[in-house]
Amino acid sequence: MDHYEHILEFDKIREDWAAFALTGAAKEKIMEVKPFLSESELRKELAETTQARTMLDKYGNPPLVSLEGVGKLTGAALRGECLGAAELESFAQVLVAVRRFKGYLSRCKALDLSLAYYEENLDAQEELAEEITMQVRGGTVCDNASKLLRGLRGDIMRAEQAMREKAEAVIRSNKDSMSDSFATQRNGHICVPVKKEYKFRISGSVIDKSATGNTIFIEPAAVAKYYEELVMLRLSEEDEVRRILYALTSKVAEISDIMAENVRVMEKLDYIFSKGKLSQEYNGVEPEVNLSGRIVIEDGRHPLMDKKICVPLQFRIGYPAEEYHGQKGAEENIRGIVITGPNTGGKTVAIKTVALACLMAQCGLHVTCRKASLCMRSNYLCDIGDGQSLSENLSTFSAHIVNVLDILKNISPDSLVILDELGSGTDPAEGMGLAVAILEELKKSGALFVVTTHYPEVKQYAKRESGILNARMTFDRESLKPTYRLVIGEAGESCAFYIAARYGMPKRMLERAARAAYGECGQKGGYGKEDQLAGIPKEWGNSAAPKLKKQRQPAAKGLLAEKFHRGDSVMIYPDKKLAIVCEPVNDRGVLRVQLTDKKIWINHKRVKLIVSAQELYPADYDFSIIFDTPENRKLRHEMERKYVEGAVLHCEEGLPG
Repeated sequence: MDHYEHILEFDKIREDWAAFALTGAAKEKIMEVKPFLSESELRKELAETTQARTMLDKYGNPPLVSLEGVGKLTGAALRGECLGAAELESFAQVLVAVRRFKGYLSRCKALDLSLAYYEENLDAQEELAEEITMQVRGGTVCDNASKLLRGLRGDIMRAEQAMREKAEAVIRSNKDSMSDSFATQRNGHICVPVKKEYKFRISGSVIDKSATGNTIFIEPAAVAKYYEELVMLRLSEEDEVRRILYALTSKVAEISDIMAENVRVMEKLDYIFSKGKLSQEYNGVEPEVNLSGRIVIEDGRHPLMDKKICVPLQFRIGYPAEEYHGQKGAEENIRGIVITGPNTGGKTVAIKTVALACLMAQCGLHVTCRKASLCMRSNYLCDIGDGQSLSENLSTFSAHIVNVLDILKNISPDSLVILDELGSGTDPAEGMGLAVAILEELKKSGALFVVTTHYPEVKQYAKRESGILNARMTFDRESLKPTYRLVIGEAGESCAFYIAARYGMPKRMLERAARAAYGECGQKGGYGKEDQLAGIPKEWGNSAAPKLKKQRQPAAKGLLAEKFHRGDSVMIYPDKKLAIVCEPVNDRGVLRVQLTDKKIWINHKRVKLIVSAQELYPADYDFSIIFDTPENRKLRHEMERKYVEGAVLHCEEGLPG
């Protein structure tokens, strides 16, 4: 698949098209079709598409079927192989399909269309189809295929019935010896189920035994003589069936050339009708084609867009400037259109629609518009999308330049060039200069070209240069929405400020943007005046972003720990009671003190140091004498010397929650 097909989305059109074909050959041809370069061939293709569409509209879908395997069947017949009953039945169904398709084309002759006369190239071989249908059914040869076969199968049924009757008679006369009351078939023999201890009572041959070995399956002697007769009858039946199949196969081989022509014609018509079905699906029309470099599209739309929401496109190129509304004086044909307008305004869809219409028409397809006159092109050269490639280390601008340079190397006067966002992706001044240089090169080539841009300098260049016209995508400033309509002959604005305002940019930012773009006194187009900015808020609204919660910093434990130590004599305020520090300051800025009758937790801010522990007690003083109960002290001393079974130390209460 060529690169331009993917860019223009013709690959998706091709997939839709192939889905309407039934034969493998037609699908393969659809996937390989290329734009026709011969005018006569293209006109023939378009005429066939139109005739197919007319027949489909008047008489519905043709009774085409898949022809897979027909060539394999006729090839096997020619090699002398014997076709099976199921294969012959399948071949007969193809002949029936040919007959039905001939009938469809015959009815379509009333429309006086040349396509309907392909009916004369089809040969349904109705006699052979009827013969196969009469002799083969349900994947087997019918009893009535021949008198001999009917007689043999009757004899086989009688022999099988006689065998079963004899076996049942043996069972009735030897009930006590049987393990069951009915005969069974084992290895093709009719047998009676005999208990193993009575197997010598029944005259006959042992054929099989049960899994447990308790039952022996015996073919009675009276039954055996019929079995030999049955074997001979079945051999005769097999020979007759094979003879019938060979006779039918030879007739298939005789019409192999006729079938090859049938298949060729039906595959060709399948391809033609697939174009008509695609036209029905897209509601397309046959375009006029020319080699004069003129394109006219009236009420055009992109075929892959929803018909209900697609705004019709009006487009013309290749005519003298004086024929365009508002353009006077120039007799040179317009060969370039420069489209400007807002982002999301439909510029890319517009240029894709133009190129896709030309490409579809040149492949023999109808186009999606009310009316069109399209020129044939030698090649389609496109650069749409950012083209970034991580694997090739290409930025957006680099990708554009690589594509554009490749386009300029392959351009000719018969080319159609489509460029999106010309000169974008780099410094605006340099991008503008490159855009103008590229436009001049395109003009020199004589090719038709349609480009989109945002650069005002490019608009000015297109305005003063002969052979090039500005066009714009319209924008409704009242609703701040694009209207997706193309107007040729007028330059457009990007409307970026209006769109930014629509999506909530504050007034102060828009004013600053206008000053940066157009200077202090510019405010281009009146944008930035109070009437244009009315209703736009000066600042952002309240942010809906969640708030971060800062962790509360603990008290400076290091400094407080230096201030208070275990054993310090302190004063408790505001009661001015004396106490002794039991536990120093913790992370919450709280310490524990011993009063006369109890221990309490208290904030360090209510405590004042009177005398430090260093002045009151020696360095190795045991504070448990002061803070612990006598019972705990005694038990602790014992536990330090030895294991005390069942001992429990009663610790003081911790810091309350």
